[in-house]
Amino acid sequence: SGRGMRAVGVLGLGALLAWLPPAHTDTFSALRSVRQARGNEGRLLRRLRAYLREESARLRRLSRFYEKVRALHQDPSASVDNPLLAFSLIKRLSSDWPSVVYSSEATENSRALHVGFQELQRELPGAEDLDGAARALMRLQDVYALSVKGMANGLFQPTSTDRPPLYSPGRRVSLSADDCFHVGKVAYDTGDFYHSIAWLEEAVSRFRLSYGSWNPEEERGSLEDALDYLAFSYFMAGNISHALTLSREFLHYDPSNQRVTRNVAKYEKLLATHGDRVGRPLQRPNVTQLQNRDAYEELCQGLGAQPSHLGCSYETNGSPYLLLQPAKKETLRLQPYIVLYHDFVSDAEAETIKGLAGPWLQRSVVASGEKQQKVEYRISKSAWLKDTADPVVRALELRMAAITGLDLRPPYAEYLQVVNYGLGGHYEPHFDHATVRRVWGLSAVEAGGSTAFIYANFSVPVVKNAALFWWNLRRNGDGDGDTLHAGCPVLAGDKWVANKWIHEYGQEFRRPCSRDPRD
Repeated sequence: SGRGMRAVGVLGLGALLAWLPPAHTDTFSALRSVRQARGNEGRLLRRLRAYLREESARLRRLSRFYEKVRALHQDPSASVDNPLLAFSLIKRLSSDWPSVVYSSEATENSRALHVGFQELQRELPGAEDLDGAARALMRLQDVYALSVKGMANGLFQPTSTDRPPLYSPGRRVSLSADDCFHVGKVAYDTGDFYHSIAWLEEAVSRFRLSYGSWNPEEERGSLEDALDYLAFSYFMAGNISHALTLSREFLHYDPSNQRVTRNVAKYEKLLATHGDRVGRPLQRPNVTQLQNRDAYEELCQGLGAQPSHLGCSYETNGSPYLLLQPAKKETLRLQPYIVLYHDFVSDAEAETIKGLAGPWLQRSVVASGEKQQKVEYRISKSAWLKDTADPVVRALELRMAAITGLDLRPPYAEYLQVVNYGLGGHYEPHFDHATVRRVWGLSAVEAGGSTAFIYANFSVPVVKNAALFWWNLRRNGDGDGDTLHAGCPVLAGDKWVANKWIHEYGQEFRRPCSRDPRD
């Protein structure tokens, strides 16, 4: 759109545009969907409990039959000379044993379990979700500089050991060898050997500890699989000697594997003729070509400058609407101009907004030419709410208009956008030069999820029920380059925000140009 339709600032909420509830896809991209998946697993647990109850009763009956027949065989006095015992023997062999062997009871119990699973299958996460969840763990590893071994042990400890854990969960949950194997394989499949090596190393060490013991959770991966993928990852990284060592270990467990035997011969020949190609450490890939990655990650880790906290005040903005309950304004920055309005929405209003948006959440997209597409650098789900959706939305619209002094009626502003972030949910550095922006935090998070202003070099943590406001455009209509910002990945917690984009068009007399053309 042309300059006349650009928005000048940002607030935060959403708009209801869909007519039918979306299908259950992209589970990993919103924590609400993850919670729904947990509810579905609870339903599966109840199905499994019923199956186990029926199977246990069936096996108890089998056990009683077994003990009864075994007792007869072990009793010397139970001779078939006795016509009654002879009759019982013939009856068992002609009638009871076929009933035991060909019983359909086990099949019926299994079928009931299968039917229960199939009823839920459409709503369950799929392979894409599993891969997305694995990428989320790698994103948290990178942005927060977390130790892979620590993550696998349920700890959120930065690799720099002099720093305290970023998050201490109430219940510590460790990852299995197969969990680590899957994360490493997702990286391997995309040619990301930086991450595949770290996660497959952890998988190998855990598989070694449990080698030879059976675990139903670890059927998909094995020590041999992990060694195989890890060896080739090291080969691609140029560390041929370690690839050779791992391949030889693989052959210890599977000596007849011809492919790995050929790899060993290949590695030995390469080492003899060229030696190892190990040079500088393997570099982490920059999949989204992010130019400000280091600054962005430092801000997310809380290593940048802290907000200036230039002052707090009660704000009416000359509006009668705010006379009895002024807004609680905290000025964080003058250039760019960024303020935080505390307690801008109530707990009840926040819950209403989340409840309205929840059924309509769909994977957040970004504009790509004339199309909208899902991207790896924005992981969340969103919905849009018109002010006619509920009196609460209308009240918030009036409150926003009063505090900004801007016209929020369509087409001068977007509908309210409600966003729920998923596993490692984030939005990498970007501009909103098409708008003025206001963002509300509708929930608190336990760790992560800050809004980082890259060029301004400071970040704002999530503040529940507060509204963060800034101008994306200068008065002359030029974009303010200092407003490059990002939503840091959510490390722990359920992050809900609401965005309000306000267009430049229609605000000419409410925010006029100044006498200075550079302003």
